[in-house]
Amino acid sequence: MESLRTTRSSRNSSPAPATGSESTVLEFACPWAFALLLAPPVVWLISPVHREPARAIRFPFFRLMAEILGENPDEGSVVRRRIPLQWLFAGIAWILIVAAVAKPEWVGHPIERVQTSRDVMLALDLSGSMDEHDFRTADGETIQRLAAVKKVVGDFISEREGDRVGLIVFGTRAFIQAPFTQDLSTARDLLEATEVGMAGPNTALGDAIGVAIRSFEASAVEKRLLVLLTDGSDTGSRMTPRNAAEVARRRGVVIHTIGVGDEAGSSDDRVDFETLRAIAEIGGGHFFEAGDESGLASVYREIDRLSPREVKVVSHRPRFALTHWPAGAAALVGIAFYGLMAILDLVRKRA
Repeated sequence: MESLRTTRSSRNSSPAPATGSESTVLEFACPWAFALLLAPPVVWLISPVHREPARAIRFPFFRLMAEILGENPDEGSVVRRRIPLQWLFAGIAWILIVAAVAKPEWVGHPIERVQTSRDVMLALDLSGSMDEHDFRTADGETIQRLAAVKKVVGDFISEREGDRVGLIVFGTRAFIQAPFTQDLSTARDLLEATEVGMAGPNTALGDAIGVAIRSFEASAVEKRLLVLLTDGSDTGSRMTPRNAAEVARRRGVVIHTIGVGDEAGSSDDRVDFETLRAIAEIGGGHFFEAGDESGLASVYREIDRLSPREVKVVSHRPRFALTHWPAGAAALVGIAFYGLMAILDLVRKRA
């Protein structure tokens, strides 16, 4: 039997501990079967005496013949008494048979697994402009945009226990870097393996959303979230970002967008905040902008707050059937009984 516990939580929280006894126990699937223990004495009490008719020859001079032969026959029937050992073996065998009918089971320790509650796809821009070293850290150091994104997004992935996380990278083309998985460590490793320009020098926002839509098609969960980060503008997608966002909305995908970079930069490097706002509005999400590492971290914390994890822990206790043990023991008792009786009869005949 399985039980389900749901916990809504935010960052740095963990699933609630399992409830109930965690010790292994012996249980019977059909405990009512032990009522059969009363069957033998009840049957013995209510059953009539067994009478077996047989042909007989009557001799009017039977007693005379008995005296001549030196016999002294008793009147009435003779019933052979059962020795206590027979009753003992029969009682043990019956108890074991009833125990087998009751279906004993060994119930093991609870086994828990986290059930997927949400699919989160992270889409990251790897165009050439992500190589710019203009992101400031908390201690004032200037680092590469992609390096800052990897650190913040990596921390975000690590906190998504209970969700399936996927990763899309895009530039001139968009492709899946990490399919949906609950192995957050692997997803983070695949994030660390990304490099500027590995998807081409341009920015295909619409194609990235389209790839995410196709990824969500195989998803069985209802809650689908796309977080799209870019520092540029769409430069040649086969589907416009707005149209792609509309398709995603109809498929139940919520889109949050994050713009990094300089909105007042040159035409090639300028981030298109207007399009990102439109995508988020159509996709039912929020638009964010970040200019440094701490600001980007705040954005992902806000996304985490807007989309709290729902940790569903499915717990079940494995059951191992033990019916064969009492059944086998009953068979051995029967074999031992008949073997012992055969030995006693042999000893009696030789005596």
